Amino acid sequence: MELKLINDQGQSSATLNASDALFARDYNEALVHQIVVAYQANARSGNRAQKDREQVKHSTRKPFRQKGTGRARAGMTSSPLWRGGGRIFPNSPEENFTQKVNRKMYRAGIASILSQLAREDRLVVAEDFSIDTPKTKQLVQKLKGMGLDSVLVVTDALEENLYLASRNLPRVLVLEVAETDPLSLIRFPKVLLTKSAVAKMEEMLG
Repeated sequence: MELKLINDQGQSSATLNASDALFARDYNEALVHQIVVAYQANARSGNRAQKDREQVKHSTRKPFRQKGTGRARAGMTSSPLWRGGGRIFPNSPEENFTQKVNRKMYRAGIASILSQLAREDRLVVAEDFSIDTPKTKQLVQKLKGMGLDSVLVVTDALEENLYLASRNLPRVLVLEVAETDPLSLIRFPKVLLTKSAVAKMEEMLG
């Protein structure tokens, strides 16, 4: 598979031979959906708390007499059947939302996403991507010169200057290969990989 290699002006200067297993794979929509949903579920924290009938603060006095009223019998107002009563199966803060995804499935899903990005011309490769100082303005000018606006930048190792300069840009995210996730790959219109990042991806996922 040949990937477009661009320079600092955003022009295609050459091509890079990449692994077909990683960048020329058939798109598996069901698998991609599964790993994206699992990634979002694993990021959830159990922060919902509800009370059962023991925890709600209600009087234990019988609300009305047992017989003769024509109403259904009731022992206390904390019953789940009553408005304001406890829940039958309350949500707990310790609730676990995690979903298991096999390593082979995850790698296949990432490869499927990368292949689809390459087919849609949303994936570009740069020889190198770095800046001299941790200045947001310098990074914006560099991206503008390359014709990139909203972009995910993936490098083999996270450079401090690049990370600091990108923190204040809502439409730019810089990640290293080991931190690349399926949600970020599909969220941005463009994905920029460095040449060394491609080699590292082929080593990790190929």
